[in-house]
Amino acid sequence: MSQETLGPDPLSVFESWFSEARALDPRFADAMTLATATPDGRPAARTVLYKGSSDGALYFVSNYGSSKGHELELNPRAALVFFWANLNRQVRIEGTVERAPAEWSDRYFAARARTSQIGAWASAQSQVIASREALEARIAEAEARFRDQPVPRPPNWGGYRLLPERIEFWLGQDARLHDRFSYRSTATGWQVERLSPNLIAHSSVERRGRRLRSIAARNSTGGEQNTAW
Repeated sequence: MSQETLGPDPLSVFESWFSEARALDPRFADAMTLATATPDGRPAARTVLYKGSSDGALYFVSNYGSSKGHELELNPRAALVFFWANLNRQVRIEGTVERAPAEWSDRYFAARARTSQIGAWASAQSQVIASREALEARIAEAEARFRDQPVPRPPNWGGYRLLPERIEFWLGQDARLHDRFSYRSTATGWQVERLSPNLIAHSSVERRGRRLRSIAARNSTGGEQNTAW
């Protein structure tokens, strides 16, 4: 991997890598770690799903009243990590976050399964709830409320868009001499730099990557079903 083979536009490179990961295993390609922090620097991370890109931004969805929603409201910066072990690739993305336009959120919500739409009304995400039965009761209430009619988007639910300021591409290589390229947004465009590899990377990650690539190869030839995840 080199700067010349990657090209000048990191978002185009990302979409190319994502398409390859999705073609190889569509179940997990869109899973990404989203890291946020409180204003005083207390970090939190969780796995969410990538919902596509538009106008130079990457999208995901959430309840605005969730823990990450509160953190993004007070400290609108975040980091994303995609790790595709079966390709031995990782992408790190850092930038500012803002709410997606209401039109985007309405359009996305309308395309969701009805059960997911009902769930968005029933769940006060990240809030304490007494029991599973209490949650199921709230689902029943929402189903009754919207019986025989379309489910509108809740006002406290919608999309976010991350505007990248830095994107790093990582490609695993032998002897842990991995390829790393960092793209930084500047006033004149993207500045590209090669970074030194992390030579203390865990060998277990490398072994897992080899195992997943082996399983993926067997699947492509009609072998056993991939159950590594």
